[in-house]
Formats: sequence, structure tokens, C-alpha cells
Amino acid sequence: MKVLISGATGLIGSEVSARLLQQGHEVGHLVRNAARATANDLVWWPSRPLSPAVLSRYDAIVHLAGRPVATLWTSKARREILDSRVQGTANLAAAAAEAFHSTGTPHTLISASAIGYYGSRGDEELFETSTSGMGFLADVCRQWEAAAQPAALSGIRLVQMRTSIVLSPAGGALKQMLPIFRLGLGGRLGSGHQWWSWVSLADAARAYLFALENSQLQGPINLAAPDSVTNAEFTRTLARVLRRPAFFAVPAIALRAMAGDMAEEMLLSSQCVVPRQLIEHGFRFEDEELEAALRKMLL
Repeated sequence: MKVLISGATGLIGSEVSARLLQQGHEVGHLVRNAARATANDLVWWPSRPLSPAVLSRYDAIVHLAGRPVATLWTSKARREILDSRVQGTANLAAAAAEAFHSTGTPHTLISASAIGYYGSRGDEELFETSTSGMGFLADVCRQWEAAAQPAALSGIRLVQMRTSIVLSPAGGALKQMLPIFRLGLGGRLGSGHQWWSWVSLADAARAYLFALENSQLQGPINLAAPDSVTNAEFTRTLARVLRRPAFFAVPAIALRAMAGDMAEEMLLSSQCVVPRQLIEHGFRFEDEELEAALRKMLL
């Protein structure tokens, strides 16, 4: 299979790319720096249209590009977070739709989304059929997913991965937490009652490959391990694995003062996500339980 990946230098993208190559697939990347492009890569700017003829060379597209959201949400940052996802996805979906109409390829688009789609929902279990919620991230995810719909309307199989917290010591939230917890200064955020849905990097990459290969899978997919935990459980488990105490707690009011809406929606929001579609289609998680997953990554 010939697969084109955007966001290939990111945490998930680099792992997906490596696994595809290991399995003998041909991989190309959407890159912004022409000097880094190989013969299989395409130079693109997310805000500009792409050539349908070029996309038709690929069987499938994995679309992961987007500005990181773990930052202070200034007006400029909010605009860049939204535009980097919506404009890039819209241009990619439009070109892919035209290419598919003419040539039948690419036949699959796996496009990233996030569990921020659901907003903060307390103890409610969230399935792919659950309604969208409130807040900036929910609005971004709605527009992000809508921007990919022209691909589906053209006949391309569209899968939208609503991704939870991806755990890896190499990047993301866990990498940022490790120095604090290794010093014995870790602890819950706010009340700690909020649900944190998570997935290991290995299972996230495996799920993307599963989606590429499983023609029955389409639409929104919850990418989260079956073992959602509260923030308090997460911090206790991480501390136990590292053999460190976790006595400290950061009050919600302090988090809001330091990071505003970003803290409210990313650290204090509650999302108990159930990966129903992956399980029903036969995907098997290698890292189902948090403590075992952390021990595999860290020890």
C-alpha cells in the first residue's frame, strides 16, 4: 500500500510511519520544507490547495497535521489551532475527493480528531454516537471533522480518530509529567475526580494501521484504552510505578489562573471515553490497563 502522511514528525505520525515501513508499505510525507522532501514526499502548505493528480498516486492518506494545543490560548494561538486543522483538512479532503472521482485513489482517508469533541461530561460514558459538547476544543473538533466530509461524500472511506491522551515517555503529556513525578512532587489536578481517557503510543499507532487495513471501519472512532481512570487514579498509579510519593495537589483555581481555558478544557475536563467501534471491529489493545502500560514504558 502507498500511504501519504501529514504530521509525520509528530508523536503519532512518526510511530505510524515507522510501523508502515516495517511492514513493507511505501510511505510518503506531506512536508513544508522542500529541502527535507524525498522522492515520495509532497511539499504543501495547509492553507493552500493541493494537486489532486499528485494525491492520486497514493492508496490512502493519514492526516495528523495541526498546531499543538498544549499552550497558552491567546487569541492568536486559538486562531492558529483552528486554522491549522480546518484549512489543512478542507484542502486535503477537497483534493482527495477530486482525485478519487477521477482515478479511484486515494480510497481511504484516516483523519485525526480528538476527544475534546465531547467537552467536559462528568461521569457520563462517551461513545462515538454521543453528542458534541461545549468549549473551544469541542468547536475546533466539530469544524475539523466537518472539513473532512467532502472526502466521504465523494466515496472515499473516511475514518476520524477521536484521540485521547497519548502516553509515551518520548513526548506528549507523560514526558512533561515525568520530571515532576520523579522528584516526588506529583499529584492530582484540581479535585482529581475528572476522567482521563488515555491510550499508549503503541496502541494508537496500531489502531491507525488497523483502520487503514480494515475496510469496514469508518466514521468517528474513539481512540482510547478501555481502562479510563480519574486524574487522581492516574497520578497515584504513575507515582506508584516510579516508586515516588504523590502528596501534592494543584488547586483548580491555580491552574485556571496560570493557563486559563486551556487548563479548564485539557486538565480539568472529564471525558470517560469508550472505544466501542474499535472493539466491535475486532481491534485488540495490547495496553488495556494503565499500571501495566506505564510499567512497560518506564521500567
